[in-house]
Amino acid sequence: MPKSTLQLASLPPIFVSESHLDTCELHEIEDDVVEVGGLLSYDLKEAQIVLTKAERTRRIQLDLRSKGCHTEEVEIVKDASALEITSGEPGAKRQKLSQANSIGKGEAADTAIDDVSTESDTEDESTPIKRKRKHSPVNRDPNAGYFSNPYIKVLRLQWFVDSRRQGAVLPIEPYLLYQGRRTKTPQSILKRARADAETNISSPVQQRSNRKLGQIGGGRVSAPFQPTPHTKRAHLLQQTTSEHDLGQSSDLPELPPWVRNDVKYACQRSTPADPPNTLFIAQLEKIKLARLLTGDEIGVRAYSTSIASIAAYPYKLTSAREILQLPGCDAKIANLWVEYANYGKIEEAEKAANDDELKVQRLFYNIWGVGSTTARDFYKEKGWRDLDDVVEYGWSTLTRVQQIGVKFYDEFLLPIPRSEVDDIASTIHKHAVKVRDKGMQSLVVGGYRRGKENCGDVDIILSHPDEDKTLNIITDIVASLETEGWITHTLLISTTTSNRSQQTLPLNSSSSHGHGFDSLDKALVVWQDASFDSGPSDTKKKNPNPHRRVDIIIAPWKTVGCAVMGWSGGTTFQRDLRRYVRQTYNYKFDSSGVRDRRTGDVVDVDGTADTMEQAEKNVFGALGLEYREPWERCTG
Repeated sequence: MPKSTLQLASLPPIFVSESHLDTCELHEIEDDVVEVGGLLSYDLKEAQIVLTKAERTRRIQLDLRSKGCHTEEVEIVKDASALEITSGEPGAKRQKLSQANSIGKGEAADTAIDDVSTESDTEDESTPIKRKRKHSPVNRDPNAGYFSNPYIKVLRLQWFVDSRRQGAVLPIEPYLLYQGRRTKTPQSILKRARADAETNISSPVQQRSNRKLGQIGGGRVSAPFQPTPHTKRAHLLQQTTSEHDLGQSSDLPELPPWVRNDVKYACQRSTPADPPNTLFIAQLEKIKLARLLTGDEIGVRAYSTSIASIAAYPYKLTSAREILQLPGCDAKIANLWVEYANYGKIEEAEKAANDDELKVQRLFYNIWGVGSTTARDFYKEKGWRDLDDVVEYGWSTLTRVQQIGVKFYDEFLLPIPRSEVDDIASTIHKHAVKVRDKGMQSLVVGGYRRGKENCGDVDIILSHPDEDKTLNIITDIVASLETEGWITHTLLISTTTSNRSQQTLPLNSSSSHGHGFDSLDKALVVWQDASFDSGPSDTKKKNPNPHRRVDIIIAPWKTVGCAVMGWSGGTTFQRDLRRYVRQTYNYKFDSSGVRDRRTGDVVDVDGTADTMEQAEKNVFGALGLEYREPWERCTG
């Protein structure tokens, strides 16, 4: 894909509103902003530019408020320095306005690296402030006046699209929908927030930006954890100007090439299963899960990115400066590390783990077929507090998958050892050969292939060099396994690939799950080892073997490498793989194959291969990626 000549590096932080965008579109636009040097922010408290598809002022204000950014509309004023304040306390007010653009240039932090905020004070409503515009010479840059004022500016998303197409920053005035002054949170909301804080964890909106060390400046932020009077405050190591100029302090280990080159995609680096910073990562995982359960999707993505970067770092962290140099990590993560280094844990993580509401939501989330949204609905809307409530009050409202998930709740949580995974895979392969041909190939993917000693479920891909052999084979395999008693419940059989003649998913289609759930033929089944001593026929024993969750996936040979690749990496690896493919080639990657986004044509990336593993290696090569062994893709 040709690189745009547009450069947004000189502009203030940019926030992309999710209004009228699906998740995929949102991620793509965010990637595009970063690609052209824009300072993408997930925090409206520091963003000065908002890109949106919303058009109405009321909707824009509501969108901002939903992210904790309360504003009042102001006249479209280009240059704050051209304002004269003519009412009460002019000196103080003028000073605040004149300093609005110098945020981040003040005293260096001596205890914590701070997030930058452009929030201004609210004027006293009892003392109206009148402003008049001074005459000033016209600036050659039509945007300079706008970007010199401290207000948040909401632009049509089309401004970015048009600027990228023309390769230059276009004047924002024709695209400017709303300009607002940040105000303090209304008192009524503060009261409710304080009341909620007595029983709930902190707000689900996680502040994060992609700022690197050189972009943080000297602004101040609160540390994420306020120690008690009996504890010592955590000190975050500072970086001097000379250290920044050198790019690395002499007391730090030599940075890996992917850090020096700011490689942001997890699919471009090695991430082992047992990284040096496992304990710190475990604390971040607790926070990420809390964000998931509270519906903070942005927070989940931010923590996922940071965790994947730290997991790939080959050294045990000894300094917050190391974290600040990792792609996807910022002052927020650095401060959390300082807290962890000083106290051995992170207060936010411990609160999330011990929060009574989240404990119940985690219980529901662990039900097979229940996602975070449904778990939250069970707790907040239904008022359920345990599995008995689910059975007693909501059994008839559950899907069949959820009912099975409740029925075998404890068994599904039992780990599956590798030896048992091998036995399950061998049995499935044997039945695939039985119903089709001895040329069938199979490969266990998922956590097993990444080297896990114990798995939560079993994912197995089957394929055959002769694609006639894989057409509609899934129904025959399941029927054969059911006949011998290996499958106790068949919850789903999908034949969407066979229905489209085993072709790659069309460009305008999308799968509902991250691994291409609906793009390949598959069966979702409950498995139970049929081998056990049942005793005499007159006193037949019940099968004591635990029930297991098993996914049987069928991939056409011409795209089997994509299927194996799509089901073998951690979640962040797969997410970044799709982002990398789009940004680098403008292709759409799916477990069923690759298509060119410009033409819709299928792109052959599998090449010629005799094995499924070789086909996967071919895909890595065709996409310009260094091959990573499955155990190097443990991004979480």
